[in-house]
Amino acid sequence: MDCASCLGRIEGRLRKVDGVTAVQGSPVARTLTVEVDASRVGSDRIRDEVGRLGYLARPAERGDEGSFRRVTWTGREARIAFASMGLFGLALLLRALEVNPALFELPFRTLLLADVIFVAAAAVGGWNFFPRGVKAAQALSLDMNFLMTVAILGAVGIGEYMEGAAIAFLFAFADLLERYSVDRARASVEALMELAPDAARVIRDGREIRVAADDLVPGDLVVLRPGDRIPADGVVEEGTSAVNQAPITGESMPVTRTPGDELFAGTINQDGFLRMRVARRAAESALSRIIRLVEAAESRKTRSERFVERFARYYTPTVTVAAVALMVVPPLLFGAPFATWFVRGLTLLVIACPCALVISTPVAVVSGITAAARNGVLIKGGTYLEAMGRVKVVALDKTGTVTAGHPRVEGIHVTDGMSEEEVLALAAAVEARSEHPIARAIVEAAGSTSADHGPSAWSVSDFQAVPGRGARARLDGVEYVVGNPEFLASEGALGVGAGVGVLDEDVGEGGMGVSEDGIGRGEASREALRRLGIPAQLHRGPGSFVGVAREGRVLGWISVSDPPRPGAAEAVQALRNAGVERVVLLTGDRRATGEDVGRRLGVDEVRAGLLPEDKVDALKELEARYGPVAMVGDGVNDAPALAAASVGIAMGAAGSDTALETADIALMGDDLSRLEYLYVLSNRGGRVIRQNIAAAIGVKALLAIGVPLGMVSLIAAVVVGDLGVSLAVTLNALRLAHLKPDHQKPDPPEPPIHRATRQPAGQCRPALTGQP
Repeated sequence: MDCASCLGRIEGRLRKVDGVTAVQGSPVARTLTVEVDASRVGSDRIRDEVGRLGYLARPAERGDEGSFRRVTWTGREARIAFASMGLFGLALLLRALEVNPALFELPFRTLLLADVIFVAAAAVGGWNFFPRGVKAAQALSLDMNFLMTVAILGAVGIGEYMEGAAIAFLFAFADLLERYSVDRARASVEALMELAPDAARVIRDGREIRVAADDLVPGDLVVLRPGDRIPADGVVEEGTSAVNQAPITGESMPVTRTPGDELFAGTINQDGFLRMRVARRAAESALSRIIRLVEAAESRKTRSERFVERFARYYTPTVTVAAVALMVVPPLLFGAPFATWFVRGLTLLVIACPCALVISTPVAVVSGITAAARNGVLIKGGTYLEAMGRVKVVALDKTGTVTAGHPRVEGIHVTDGMSEEEVLALAAAVEARSEHPIARAIVEAAGSTSADHGPSAWSVSDFQAVPGRGARARLDGVEYVVGNPEFLASEGALGVGAGVGVLDEDVGEGGMGVSEDGIGRGEASREALRRLGIPAQLHRGPGSFVGVAREGRVLGWISVSDPPRPGAAEAVQALRNAGVERVVLLTGDRRATGEDVGRRLGVDEVRAGLLPEDKVDALKELEARYGPVAMVGDGVNDAPALAAASVGIAMGAAGSDTALETADIALMGDDLSRLEYLYVLSNRGGRVIRQNIAAAIGVKALLAIGVPLGMVSLIAAVVVGDLGVSLAVTLNALRLAHLKPDHQKPDPPEPPIHRATRQPAGQCRPALTGQP
């Protein structure tokens, strides 16, 4: 099963079976997924229905992937095609040498030796599709097998033996070419499957033994020597080594892995000795999930594929009716020679075959998706490949996307006589259960201070995280609030009422205005700063700051910085050069912080202070104003925005199940330069699809016009309309497989160390400690 058109007919037949609720097939994976009412339909019934159309089906089993591989040019189908071609060539040679004696006398003509060999060539060439053609006729299905069977038998029946043989062997080669193109696409997925090794060295009962990679279980200790491929996902337990993660993340340079770092199946240990503790079975690794998602993506039909299928649904019957009319009408109404117009009708029947047209899109889609997967970009379907090419605006989340997502505590400002360590530890105790990057930075910073003030020094209860604002909890029964100024103000910190609105950051040197509280701008804004205990230079600085309050009283502020990733500005410029009209930065952080990062990146617009629902509204507004929008985020905190965008793109998804499942497209690493590669690939993919569809329809239309005029022979219809178009669209689609990313990920600079927290400090400004 390599023909998408024929697969469509199988799907259509199964949908009519009582008890079948859904059918989805993939000519590349050669699988058919059928949802049924199990009490009414079993796999035997499905197999029988498929068999009635001439195809063999069986229930899929684990390990079937390898069984799909075949050497196309030496397989059974190839031998049949070459045998038919050999017989055809021999008959032509006998005719040319005039060694062509008569063998049989028929009522209407004499059969010569060359004619018999031509008939044998037709029979051998049609060996594969004659039985399926008969079954298609019984099922009243106008598929390629039926059309070609009628054309060959019709040509032989009126004595055009050479044309019949030519149709048979040329169509056999066209079918072989389709198999080749599908196999080439399939080989890209199989190359991913071969990344993981078959066996691994494991320490069990104090001895090193070899076991099958599929037999590894979580907790196994795997030994990795230089050059070994990593058999499963796990965590480094011992050793340091450079690991080539290009097969999964697309990173061009090896990354250093030390104890505690994550390793992915299919990556390569380069130069050191490692011991790895297995975290997931091989079948549950990131590589296995990628392969499953790529195969699922290949079976999802794009808008172009659906258009082609709808077109083919009407095109084939229409042209078939026209072919019959061409055979019958001129001889009956105008007395034209029957043989001439019968051959022209057969020629039009050959042109009615939709295979070259239908294959034009899926080959391009599969080629693009698998090329992207090899370069660390997982596209969840051809729909998103096409959609990304139409994107006008790219919206970037800040934390964890254009920044590394690893904020660092730069300074601590106390306001109530407590020590810096105490304020930090209180904040960490509240934030210990939060997943926000800033919360993790505070917890990590607190872990390096005195053990007397560690986060575990208090009994924590009633924890509640407020997305985009902060968190609250009780420590030893006392309520604490940690979050941004708006959150502290809404919680009534230092008398600022719970009805307070958003703190205005656009009041210049006057500081911050607060609405809905009787506090205006200017002097009143400075009063708001004083009441919240925020140092003026802290507020005007580009970093983020988090307040810590106890029972309505601010205890201090923690300054946090998360500078842009190395190469982020270059990635933004590359997107603009590739054709993206507008790049927008969306952040829940303060305007000063957002604008500082936006200025460094060179984006067109910054929208700051956004809650998750505000980002969704911003995306809708951008789409209404400019056109399709792609949202790039971390795949977890930005899930609503990723779902709302025309295309949702998750960064650094190799280790995240959530990102792999929720995003339309996943960048397996954290290299922003892959965005330009994705955009260029999608544009070229869309262009190739349009070229293929236009070429297939255009060539068949020109041939169909030329047939009644006697300008197109039977052989030309097969060579140009089927074999030629199939070859052209396949070669055009396979060009996508050779597109590579142009950029390499730069090495990040080493950050300085902050003296108070002993944590790496940000690069943008000095730490703020002590009183202003």
